[in-house]
Amino acid sequence: MPVEFINPAELSQGTYSHVAAVSGGARTLYVSGQVAMDATGQVVGKTFAEQCEQVLRNLGIALAAGGAQYHHIVKMNVYVRDLTSDKVKTLRAIRQRHFGAHQPASTLVGTTALVHEDLMLEIECVAVVD
Repeated sequence: MPVEFINPAELSQGTYSHVAAVSGGARTLYVSGQVAMDATGQVVGKTFAEQCEQVLRNLGIALAAGGAQYHHIVKMNVYVRDLTSDKVKTLRAIRQRHFGAHQPASTLVGTTALVHEDLMLEIECVAVVD
């Protein structure tokens, strides 16, 4: 089963791939956790809402690099630093603007820290393109 690792130039570069695409029948994408960083590795957004928008923008870029869109996501894991009910409401509203009626299987985890002290949110997903 062929695997292609993809790193879009519009996303920060690290010691991991942003997307792992598996071909064989349907194309499966394993998208690394996306955070609120631009292509230069700078944190974007001072508020949780601003960071949500950037994370979902980055997720869209990673999906597109593998030939997918939000509606191709079948599983999503969301990590929120210092989780509160207000952050959940904000996340749901912004996610719905990007996903519309699409509701993939999802897990939301509250955490005390992420990879950078200014980051508030990280989202990873699996997408299937048929």
